[in-house]
Amino acid sequence: MAVSDSPLSIAEHEAAVADPRAGAVVSFVGVVRDHDHGRTVVRLDYEGHPSAEDMLREVAAEIAADPDVIAVAVSHRIGPLEIGDVALAAAVSTAHRAAAFAACARLVDRVKEKLPIWKHQVFADGTDEWVNCP
Repeated sequence: MAVSDSPLSIAEHEAAVADPRAGAVVSFVGVVRDHDHGRTVVRLDYEGHPSAEDMLREVAAEIAADPDVIAVAVSHRIGPLEIGDVALAAAVSTAHRAAAFAACARLVDRVKEKLPIWKHQVFADGTDEWVNCP
């Protein structure tokens, strides 16, 4: 688990949760898109509070505490990102698929809810906005 200014690999996250007991691995990739609320996004930057990595570990531990969960891996990117770059990578393994889907959804929702990382979007018309401020 990391908050990093380096590119993220979903394959590495899936490998991190691989386990012989796992019958299911569910992953999520949050990708930078070229639009938001009908406006064209040309670039964005993520900025993280110094506590962001500790909070990411806390959220991962919360999900890992579920007795159905075998392993959790999650990372969030900071710094400048281009359209198509991976901003969030998450993977969860469990014995069965329903539990894996549910745990991965909870993981992503909790990261979005709790992580002190802010997104600065710049639009094609020259305007900008800050979003996702917990």
